[in-house]
Amino acid sequence: MPRGFHLLRAGFARRALRPAVAALLLAGILPACSGTSTAPVQEASRAAPDYVIGPGDVLSVFVYRAPELSASDLPVRPDGRFSLPLVQDVQAAGRTPSQLSRDIEARMKQYVREPVVSVMVRNFVGPADQQIRVIGEAAEPLALPFREGMTVLDAMIASRGLTRYAAGNNARIVRVASGQQNAPRQIIPVRLRDLLNEGDVAQNVPLRPGDTLVIPTGWF
Repeated sequence: MPRGFHLLRAGFARRALRPAVAALLLAGILPACSGTSTAPVQEASRAAPDYVIGPGDVLSVFVYRAPELSASDLPVRPDGRFSLPLVQDVQAAGRTPSQLSRDIEARMKQYVREPVVSVMVRNFVGPADQQIRVIGEAAEPLALPFREGMTVLDAMIASRGLTRYAAGNNARIVRVASGQQNAPRQIIPVRLRDLLNEGDVAQNVPLRPGDTLVIPTGWF
């Protein structure tokens, strides 16, 4: 039989097979394939907690069809508030961006008909009890937002390492139970020079929200 006929018949078979495979997938007869296709959906359904705005965050506020009322690069003041052209002293700290958007809309209704507001966080710091602070003889002392899985090494990379005067092996983590007033402090020693210079991974302590990494000055 001519070779071209065989190719034509094979192409027709592949085209005929596609509806059949689709029908099997829909019917659940091919569980292996259907299982792999639903895994990303299951992972996506695990929603992460909403970000809570804190002092030091930088926001952009967009008012739909009212660019003169919009503003970008708005820092949240230490008192947790910021101001817009028509709305003064808006409480931002402790709220999610969506909650803040609804509050601004409610306060703008006396000036704008059916305002639609979007709030975007451009620079993240977060509330104080969700921050990690690095103080003392770090090259760049700072506060940074906590993220799941953060360790001492992450904090040291963000703060650019130690100064020449740091007593790195005498560093300590000061930890206070989150959300508890006058809670006792837990002191966790950390040998930072051994971690950074010797690769001692035992010193790469996991961090918790609200931790402060204190790096003292050495005596020379």
